[in-house]
Amino acid sequence: MNLESIIQEIKTYDGHKLRIMEVCGTHTSSIFKNGIRSMLSPAIQLISGPGCPVCVTPSSYIDKTIEWSHEPNSILLTFGDMIKVPGKNQSLGDARADGARIEIIYSPQEALKKANENPGNTYVLASVGFETTIPAYSLLIEQMEKDNITNIKMLTALRRVLPALDFICSTDQTIDAYIAPGHVSTILGSQAYMDLARRYKKPFVVAGFEAEHVLIAIYDLIKQVSNQRYEVHNLYPSMVKPEGNKVGITYIDKYFEPGPAHWRGLGTMDDSGYYLRQEYQKYDAGSLSLITETDDHVLSSCRCGEVITGRINPNGCPLFGNACTPLKAKGPCMVSAEGTCGIWYRFADK
Repeated sequence: MNLESIIQEIKTYDGHKLRIMEVCGTHTSSIFKNGIRSMLSPAIQLISGPGCPVCVTPSSYIDKTIEWSHEPNSILLTFGDMIKVPGKNQSLGDARADGARIEIIYSPQEALKKANENPGNTYVLASVGFETTIPAYSLLIEQMEKDNITNIKMLTALRRVLPALDFICSTDQTIDAYIAPGHVSTILGSQAYMDLARRYKKPFVVAGFEAEHVLIAIYDLIKQVSNQRYEVHNLYPSMVKPEGNKVGITYIDKYFEPGPAHWRGLGTMDDSGYYLRQEYQKYDAGSLSLITETDDHVLSSCRCGEVITGRINPNGCPLFGNACTPLKAKGPCMVSAEGTCGIWYRFADK
């Protein structure tokens, strides 16, 4: 079946209303960049999920990183997409403007060079991400062990995608099907979603990020739901293997172990975070102290939590595009390149 025929079938679908969640922010971006929403039947609704690691990180984590940036001889290292995420009183960018010692990096490996050149400083790495990026932190620890580097610490907000999907499947029965997170799937593999599909009777499709990939995924899910099939289909075999990336998984398991974690919008979930194993806790900067932290102090009118879980679209938030913009964000969904609010702001009709 050619792409034109697939688009025609999607446009003319007249079955019962379908709600399809694309979990990954990169899929959300592709959907808007390629005008895919305009190709859908009115009976098909796409909603975004919790696939942005910055967006699900609680504001208490930002507060902790700022605390470290004020410690004597301590320098906080962070990726750029964290710099504008608001904490209780300020963002990392605000803190840096006030004199906090915060530096932007592009790879965890940059911490090694800084630590070697400045042994009198302690470098605290803001370690945020899903399974896709955790192997990079594992390689960092491996090198630290090899070179006996002791002046790097990690403040982790590392998250496991499957518990979050389990939570959404169990609490929102209105979602009919899922486009699985593409990047995470390169590590976990397509088989990782089979238990969810079986238990909740929801089809999952692993897809790439080009327009045709997303359109074929939507078509596949429509056919599965229409035929009452609840399978996992891997439509991204060039990058995703059924069993996943065994080397990457081995590296994760060697240095990290699951534990409870608080997610913005979803609350605290068992085994939904990754923490340094006991033998590597000497590199931790207090991550375990954040397990029970919540977002009670988040601006009450910010509805990032509902956006993350697909309960509302960004334009359903009263702050969207007015009080909350990429230059002056009130919540993390407007900040990150994978954040749903930021994507809507850049590409959707406001």
